[in-house]
Amino acid sequence: MELKHVNATVKTPATAFTGDVYMTPIYNGTGPSRMTVALVRFTPGARTNWHSHAVGQTLHVTEGVGLVGTRDGSVVRARAGDTVICPPGEDHWHGAAEDTFMSHLAMLEAEPDGGDPTTWLEPVTDEQYKTANQT
Repeated sequence: MELKHVNATVKTPATAFTGDVYMTPIYNGTGPSRMTVALVRFTPGARTNWHSHAVGQTLHVTEGVGLVGTRDGSVVRARAGDTVICPPGEDHWHGAAEDTFMSHLAMLEAEPDGGDPTTWLEPVTDEQYKTANQT
């Protein structure tokens, strides 16, 4: 057994997020585990860029209301206690609804060689976000 103390919270980079988003690393697995877990907090209207994960991603909403969108225009409105599973290689984005904070646990696996499994893409446009908020 090992106790890990709380890691410092960091503001996420504007190159991959729109709005104010803060991330607290929780766990980075070491062999054989490749699991990575972070608590991510989004201010109202904040969101990720489009991105995908080589092995997929699981999002568990812990507070507020979040939106998760895919390229086909599908949007899931997730509330505290809901879990959203994003399949491997699927372009998606996630963030807070326009009128509430949202926090989620982001869980994913590193590449087998330990590399970053995330491919960051372009920002979600204001129009895409506005449409998603109407769901």
